[in-house]
Amino acid sequence: MATINRRQTREVRVGRVTIGGLHPIVLQSMCATHTWDAEATIAQCRQLAEAGAQIVRVAVDSDRDVKALPAIADQCPVPLSVDLQENYRLAAQVAGWVRKIRYNPGHLHHVDRHVTWEDKVRWLADIAGQHGCALRVGVNCGSIDPALKERYPDADSVDLMVLSACLHCELLEKIGFTNYVVSLKDSEPAKVVAANRRFAKEWPTVPLHLGLTEAGLPPEGVLKTKRALLPLLREGIGETIRVSLTLPAERKHEEILAAKEILAELENAGEFEPLRDEISEEVRLDLVSCPSCSRVENTAFVALAEKVRELTAYARAYPFKIAVMGCRVNGPGETDDADIGLWCGANFVNLKCRGQLVGRFGYDEVLAEVKRRLDILISEYNARQQRQVAHQEQPA
Repeated sequence: MATINRRQTREVRVGRVTIGGLHPIVLQSMCATHTWDAEATIAQCRQLAEAGAQIVRVAVDSDRDVKALPAIADQCPVPLSVDLQENYRLAAQVAGWVRKIRYNPGHLHHVDRHVTWEDKVRWLADIAGQHGCALRVGVNCGSIDPALKERYPDADSVDLMVLSACLHCELLEKIGFTNYVVSLKDSEPAKVVAANRRFAKEWPTVPLHLGLTEAGLPPEGVLKTKRALLPLLREGIGETIRVSLTLPAERKHEEILAAKEILAELENAGEFEPLRDEISEEVRLDLVSCPSCSRVENTAFVALAEKVRELTAYARAYPFKIAVMGCRVNGPGETDDADIGLWCGANFVNLKCRGQLVGRFGYDEVLAEVKRRLDILISEYNARQQRQVAHQEQPA
């Protein structure tokens, strides 16, 4: 049995749930239904709660979503969290119905550009304080504040994530708002571990929400999440967790089952036992796909991600990154960073190669182009390898 010395952060209240202190790690998930469809979203809230979710999150992007929220909040069996994305001004309309508001520092610049990010955060904190809501400062690698990128052009993504989180913590502390948690997410487990370790050292009393921006399809997505979360949890870092899997709505509860599996492994493993990785070392291809959620513009992206996994199986030994993204939130950033990126819209897929848009394709035609592009990358990679071998074999 492992002996985990958990750090003691301050407590953050989310309705009747407490995150931090020495309370048990809290499990979360997010609805994959459209929030404006109150009946479907209520059913999903119940599905997740029955699986063991202690907080459920929904996305609110429009007035239509706002109108559905009272009914959802009334019938959700656990505290409700809301994701605002770019439209931070909706906080005033939703705060009375939810217990936690998540905002993304990198998205605050999209609206009211004449208003400083500091004033926007002060306004959000004031709204949250009036209604007894917690805040989550949700920093994502794929949507870092452009001003930070411009100011620190040589900084890597981990540096920028930690810096962004610290700046927001400093402001919230300065104005006296302490009922908040922080998340620092990336699709690469090593970066998640590095960012959260650094932040936990600098801000030891602030509770951390752990997760990957996109873990991908199960079972690989569960294993990838373990590589990110278990090292941190074994160090006592992390007060609430979310597993972000690419799943159809009817299987969304599997995120909670995976989270429980992680906690069980945490409890049962030896303190210094290395994390077993069931993925073969020969698999170097990294397939990133975002979690299905209410922001997804076409649920066909889940099936597309599965088809991409099948299609690219022959390239598993190559060190490429392929991203299949379902919405505008992390889609642009993740597909820019991928060797091949599929940013899925409502009726077509934006296909990128190493950050460059190469075309827009229908869902039924994009796979052929993915394979063609992948074959080109493989051919170029093999040629480079052959040149390196030939160079090494040349006599001195």
